[in-house]
Amino acid sequence: MYALVEVKGKQYRVEEGQAITVDRMADAGATVELTDVLMLSDDGKVSVGTPYVAGAKITATCEEHTLGRKLTIYKYKRRKNYRKKQGHRQRYSTLRIEKIQA
Repeated sequence: MYALVEVKGKQYRVEEGQAITVDRMADAGATVELTDVLMLSDDGKVSVGTPYVAGAKITATCEEHTLGRKLTIYKYKRRKNYRKKQGHRQRYSTLRIEKIQA
């Protein structure tokens, strides 16, 4: 059994027991319910939502928080003495999928 779920504007294909990395969500150790299920597949039986499958939800546990790789943003305009340097590290949460309910 697997499902397509939308989390913070991004779509993920998930199965029970799988760990996914999403943008930072809840505190570590918290239980999260994902209700934006786009599609469910159970042994060849497929349910597609319009846009979401009614009554479907996914229960997940937030395991840890991590940081993405460091990005450097550098803006420069020649002959104008304009230079701007900025850094960024995206914050992520690791979710462990516990249960998929139809």
